[in-house]
Amino acid sequence: MICSKYSASGNDFIVTHSFKEADRRELAVRLCDRGHGVGADGLIVLIPHSKYDYAWEFYNADGSLAALCGNGARAAALYAFDNKLAGEKQRFLTGAGVIEAIVGARGLVEARLTEPKIIRDDIQELGLTWRLIDAGVPHLTTHSRLSIFDRLPLSELRMKYDANIDVYSVKSRMIKVRTFERGVEAETLACGTGMAACFFALYSEKKVASPCVVFPRNGDKILLSIVDNRVCIKGKTVKLFDAIINDEQAV
Repeated sequence: MICSKYSASGNDFIVTHSFKEADRRELAVRLCDRGHGVGADGLIVLIPHSKYDYAWEFYNADGSLAALCGNGARAAALYAFDNKLAGEKQRFLTGAGVIEAIVGARGLVEARLTEPKIIRDDIQELGLTWRLIDAGVPHLTTHSRLSIFDRLPLSELRMKYDANIDVYSVKSRMIKVRTFERGVEAETLACGTGMAACFFALYSEKKVASPCVVFPRNGDKILLSIVDNRVCIKGKTVKLFDAIINDEQAV
């Protein structure tokens, strides 16, 4: 199996393509293991599609399937472009719907995600008000000091609401976000749908404009905007390396 590793703001993925669908959950666990595998936050497999440029299978590091991943969409688009599976403008199918992407110069990739929806805005936990937002996958978000992130029972909140957990702050109309990701079961350096959910929460309250600069944990400058009621995320994406995987189930 030949694969590549891509990083979108420190959110890293093993990306490959195949001509057939398969259950690759166990493979994802082995490959994403940082001690005994390649190491990544997720595995992305691109497969042919009759209507769109391609479809994808997205696996979290624990082998669970995810309908959408914002940074993964950027990585998938760059991989497809690099391997001549699609052009600069792409449309591909995910579990959350059709994603549109544009691959620009120097690895700058923009992905137009699905339309976000506020499921609940009245959740009270640990003295904080939370919103549950569907940004392609569920995110439980709260507006607070980022330093509180390290003191929260993140695993308990993630299990209780079956959602990713985000804490965000805003200053001078710029947003900073930290995310505990479902399926990784830890904080990641960036989460695209997490940034989208936090941006949408503030945008819906007219506390930020579109476009807006958002900084994930790794410090990258990411541009988010609203286009046709959908969140667009734009940032630098990089290919780290290619690899040949010696695994008899890696097909």
